[in-house]
Amino acid sequence: MSQEQPRRGGTDQEQPRRGGADQEQPRNGGAEQEKPQQQPIKYGDVFSVSKKIANEPIAPLDAAAMQSAENQVMGQTQKGSPASLMQSAATKNVQAGVTPQGGATDVGKNQGMTVTESIVGGQRIITESIGDQVVARYADKNPNPTQAKMVAPPSAVDRDAVTIGEALEASAISAGDKPITQTDAAAIQAAEMRVTGAGYIPPGGIGAEAQSAATRNEQIKSDQNKITLGDVLTDAATKLSDYDKPATVQDAERVIAAEMRNNPNLETEVGGVGESVAAAARLNQQKFKK
Repeated sequence: MSQEQPRRGGTDQEQPRRGGADQEQPRNGGAEQEKPQQQPIKYGDVFSVSKKIANEPIAPLDAAAMQSAENQVMGQTQKGSPASLMQSAATKNVQAGVTPQGGATDVGKNQGMTVTESIVGGQRIITESIGDQVVARYADKNPNPTQAKMVAPPSAVDRDAVTIGEALEASAISAGDKPITQTDAAAIQAAEMRVTGAGYIPPGGIGAEAQSAATRNEQIKSDQNKITLGDVLTDAATKLSDYDKPATVQDAERVIAAEMRNNPNLETEVGGVGESVAAAARLNQQKFKK
């Protein structure tokens, strides 16, 4: 029996090998700890700006504001423009979970995004700024440039001004056959609240109708059987006649922001509600420019 002790000792000697296997766990854990955390795309990554905003992440509502500003001056978001770059960055930030979907930075909330135009040597020069930082300046190839100072239209009802209701009807024409989605419903609700001045969606209004249609469409497979923008917005001006008002820059910004927040790609719909209200605001600006 005394000869069996070395065998027991031999068994005990295997423990370091088991311990050696256990020692590999910290290496695995260490590898996980070393994995770098994804960082948001910041203004300094995209534009040449000062330190005070360079470290700010590009947020969805900032991108929406810049898109609205470009729409008001140029009619649409330009390819490769600051607005398109910001939209792309904001989308990636949201998808990576490093920026909230409805987020805005201090510079976006307090200073805003601006796009201005001026005539220099017969050319229309576009200048785009984030807060007080100019991020782009380029010449527009319009052969007949006209300088315009953008101002908000009067708040009083003007017979020549394009109203929000009329802008919604315009989207019923430009994208009338499009099945209405939750993105469209959010934009319509935002437009209706800008008209009524209420902080809620009025029961029985076009916003509630749009929401109901979008929910119903989600349960229908065939697009041919779905409720369209045209079905809901064809007589929008009549439905909003008790409160309808001229479309302003602020109206366009709110509608576009609502549309982008509820779009998985953080984009506006081509010819949709946001673009129509922005176009109406731009026309009103041009009519009342000084």
